[in-house]
Amino acid sequence: MRKNTSGPRFKALLEAANISTTGFAKFWGTEAQNVHNWYTRGVPAYRMEEVSRLLSVNSEWLKTGEGIKELPSLTPPASNGDSFDAHDPQGAYRFIHPNDIELAFFKETPLINGSDKTHVIQDPDLSIRLLRAQVDQLEIRPADAICAHMIGNSMAERIEDGSVVAIDRGLTQVVDGEIYAIEHDGMLRIKYLHRMPGNGLRLRSHNSAEYPDEVFRAAQIEEQRIHILGWVCWLSTVTGRRPVVPCLPSYPALRACTQPWCIEPARESALYVDPTHAYLPTTWR
Repeated sequence: MRKNTSGPRFKALLEAANISTTGFAKFWGTEAQNVHNWYTRGVPAYRMEEVSRLLSVNSEWLKTGEGIKELPSLTPPASNGDSFDAHDPQGAYRFIHPNDIELAFFKETPLINGSDKTHVIQDPDLSIRLLRAQVDQLEIRPADAICAHMIGNSMAERIEDGSVVAIDRGLTQVVDGEIYAIEHDGMLRIKYLHRMPGNGLRLRSHNSAEYPDEVFRAAQIEEQRIHILGWVCWLSTVTGRRPVVPCLPSYPALRACTQPWCIEPARESALYVDPTHAYLPTTWR
């Protein structure tokens, strides 16, 4: 059995990421002295796998210095989201689980302050995590996935105002009747799209009573700077109101379940969301 000599390597990994002993201890939920002891005694065997996964290195390499060392992602979140953020803007250390991906938010914003002209850009203050397995199931490259908010009621009751949608930028070819995010002269819009003869395009709202179809010829598409951002592959739903609870007896079978499996959904569920982030109820297409 090889000797555990992980202490110096563990310390070097934290130093390379500019993570203090106190900061790592706070993140890990232990005393700083315990982490300090690991520098000399090594990471405990029962913690080795967790710490290695957290620091994105091979556990055998961390333990003995032998074998392949995977380069650690100890910088602010990379594009694929697999990182331990040592510079979290709120000062809290966080780990993005390898089974999750973090998607950037995009929004419509004025070109300059006070201007009526807008464009679609990334919002650096917002992100959302989704299960990697669900994204893989839809054959979406994580780097192609982004998110945005649904603004307005044009897609109600399919997508409510304020809902979050995920967009696959890798699929911009129009499939009739599918929902896409588009940028229309700087506006971020979410619509059903249909192809029209002569390379035209029809935009259809779910709330068609208030928002009639819009048809654009090929020349208009170019003139009005309409381009497809991507296919809407995921969406959340926001209920407009809280239901009124009738004054009925509280039957045992109808009481809220307080068992752990009811309170904490399994990670494999498509409805799983990271409790450290604000999420909305989710619906996979």
